Amino acid sequence: MGVALGAVGSFLVSSLNDRARWRREQSVRWDGRRLDAYAEYIHVVKELAGRYQSIAAGRGLVTGPAPLELTAEVLTELGVAEARRSALGETCELLGDTDTNTASKTLNHCLWRLEHLARGVPTEVEQPWDHAYLEFRDAQRRYLECARASLGVTGPVNRDVAWPSPRWRAQKSDASTTTHLGFRAGAGCGQQRLGEQAGAQK
Repeated sequence: MGVALGAVGSFLVSSLNDRARWRREQSVRWDGRRLDAYAEYIHVVKELAGRYQSIAAGRGLVTGPAPLELTAEVLTELGVAEARRSALGETCELLGDTDTNTASKTLNHCLWRLEHLARGVPTEVEQPWDHAYLEFRDAQRRYLECARASLGVTGPVNRDVAWPSPRWRAQKSDASTTTHLGFRAGAGCGQQRLGEQAGAQK
């Protein structure tokens, strides 16, 4: 009897260990897929935001990034990128939790607002580009926070860092007059400029 009970106990312990190991392996597997989906989605969103910002610069709505004319070729490229963003968004909805998926919805809305402003699409409510872009940045930060929490990453995305002194920024602006500020058609460039504007308003 004792031998039988021992065998049953060993079997149960082994089964529990196997089940726990399987769950850990599945968790790691799905976390890896979530990370890839989250990263690819946010990269495409930033790419689109950068293109819209350059188009907005071409229309005089913002200064900083290299202006981009809204040609048929550019429209085609934007359509391809938007289709990719939509597909990646659906993948994120399959893998993400409720908070992350909700944050992505808000981020999409803010991105589409930038598109409308950049392309001059009439809307019911008028909004300056800078305000719309700051809302986009807030939505982007919220999405990153939710995505990190979904992956079990603790702590804030980053800590506040003071902008360089006004003198440094003035010298940078003067030096960049002949180099068009050295900006590329990317979201990060506009983010710096808007960050400086926001800092100056505080």
